[in-house]
Amino acid sequence: MAVATLASRVAGFLRILVLAAALGLGTRLLDTYNVANTLPNAVYELVVGGTMASIVVPLLTRAALSEPDNGIGYAQRLLSLIVYILGIVTIVAIVAAPLLIDLYAPGFTAGQRDLAIVFSRFFFPQILFYGISATAGAILNIRGVFGTPAWAPLVNSVIVIAVGLTYLIVGGSTGTSLTSADLLLLAVGTSAGVFAQMTLVVQALRRSGFPIRLHLDPRGIGIRRIGRLGIWVLLSVITAQILTAAATRAASWGGPGGITAYQNASAIYLVPFAVIAVSVMTAMLPRLSQYAARGEHQRVTVGLSRAVRTALVVMAPIAAAFILLGPDIAVVLFDHGNSDAGTVGVLGRVLSAYGLALVPFTSYMILQRGLYALQDTRTSALITALVAAVGVAGCAAAGWLLPARDIVVGIPVAYAVAYFTGLNVTALVLRRRLGYIDGKRLVRTHARVFVATATGAASAAAAGWAVGAPSWTGSLVTLVVAGLAGGGGYLAAGRLLRIIELKHLLATALPRVRTW
Repeated sequence: MAVATLASRVAGFLRILVLAAALGLGTRLLDTYNVANTLPNAVYELVVGGTMASIVVPLLTRAALSEPDNGIGYAQRLLSLIVYILGIVTIVAIVAAPLLIDLYAPGFTAGQRDLAIVFSRFFFPQILFYGISATAGAILNIRGVFGTPAWAPLVNSVIVIAVGLTYLIVGGSTGTSLTSADLLLLAVGTSAGVFAQMTLVVQALRRSGFPIRLHLDPRGIGIRRIGRLGIWVLLSVITAQILTAAATRAASWGGPGGITAYQNASAIYLVPFAVIAVSVMTAMLPRLSQYAARGEHQRVTVGLSRAVRTALVVMAPIAAAFILLGPDIAVVLFDHGNSDAGTVGVLGRVLSAYGLALVPFTSYMILQRGLYALQDTRTSALITALVAAVGVAGCAAAGWLLPARDIVVGIPVAYAVAYFTGLNVTALVLRRRLGYIDGKRLVRTHARVFVATATGAASAAAAGWAVGAPSWTGSLVTLVVAGLAGGGGYLAAGRLLRIIELKHLLATALPRVRTW
C-alpha cells in the first residue's frame, strides 16, 4: 500500500510540476485553477469525506462481524445513501459556485472570479466521483483489499499530466482570458481524471465479488444512528474547512502566486504523510475497530502506540529535511518553464515552515483513529474544533502582523501550533478512555528519534554548506549530497541509540539486507 501510495504521489508531483510549467507558477491563471479545483474536495469533505474514517469504516466492520450476509446488504444501502446525498449536493454546489469562490478567494480580480466560477462548475461533479470512489474503497478495505484504492489516484494524475502537457504543447494562454478550446481542455480533462479514478475502484470492487446494486430505499442501515454520529463529524469537518478557508484567504492576501505557493507547498508536505501515515492508518483502522467492538482496549492502545512510533521514525528526519532544504526543493521542482522566481522563493520558505508541522500533524491524525475506532465522534469533533480555532487565530495573526509577501509563510507555523495542541489534548483524552497510552515507551522513542534527527540534520547542514552553489544545478547537488549525508547520520545515530522501531522498519523494507 505504501508503494502504491508513493507511486500515486510521485505522479501527483509530476502533475503539479506540469501544471506549474503549463499554466505558470505565480500567474493568476494557476491560482484560479487551483482554487476552483480545490472546491470539490472541500465540499466533499464537508458532506461525506470526514465520515469515511470516523463512521463508515467502523460501521462496515461491525456489520461484517454481525450481519448474516457479512454486511453486503448494509454496504449496498450505505453506498446508495451516499450516491443520493452527493448527487443533490453536486447540483447545489454548481448553483452556489459564485458564493463559494467569494468565500475562498476574496482577493481575486473580476477576471479571476469569473473564470473560477466557470472552472468550478465543470469540477463540481468530482464531488460525486470522489464519494463513490471513497465508499467503494472503504468496502474493499473491509474485505481485505488495500492495493487498488491506493493505486487509483495514479490514473487520475496521469490523465491530468496528459492534459497539462497538451496545454503546454499547444501554447495555451497563461492569462485569465481563455479560448473555449483551452477552457474545455483544462476543465473537462481535470474532471475526467477523477472519473477514471472512480471507475478503477468500482471495477475492483466488482471483481472482488461484491454485488454492486443501488437500493431505491436505503433504509435499514441505522440512518438515525449515522445521523447522530454524523452531526459531530459534520462539526469536525466544518471546523476543519473553516481552517482551510482561513488559510486560503490569508494566502490570497499575499498577492499573485500566494495561493499557488501555499497549495503546492502543502502538496509536497503531505506526500510523506500520505505514503507512510495514511498507509499505516488505513491498514490499522479496521483492526482497531474490531478490537474496540470486542472491548479489547489494551490492544487498541498497543496498536496506536506502534503506529505513532513507526510513523515517527520516518517523519522526523523528513521534517528536518523540509526545514533545512525547503528552498532547494522548491528550486529543483519549480524553477523552470513559466514559473516566477519570486514565487518559487516564497514556496521554498513555506515548505521549510511546514517542516515544523509534519510530526505533530501525523501523530495527531493517528491518535484520532483511536477515537474513531471507539466511535467517539463527539470528542473528536470538539478537539478538531479546538485545533481549527487555534489555526484560524494563527492565520489571522499572520495576516495582521506580517508583510504581504510573508503572510503565506506564517500559515504553516499556525498549523504547527494548532496540531501540537490537538495532539496533546487527544493523548490526554485517550489516556482517560483507555486507561493508559504506552506513555513511557512513546516518550523514550521520541527522545531517541530527536537525538538521531538532530545528528542527521547537522550532517546535512554541513554537507549543504560545503556545496553552497546558488543555481538550479547547485540546488540539485545540495539535495543529493545533503540528503545522503543527513540520511547516513540519522541511520548511524539510530543504530547507536538502538531505536528498535527503525530497525523493524528497515528489516521490513529491506528484508534481504542486514541493516543493523
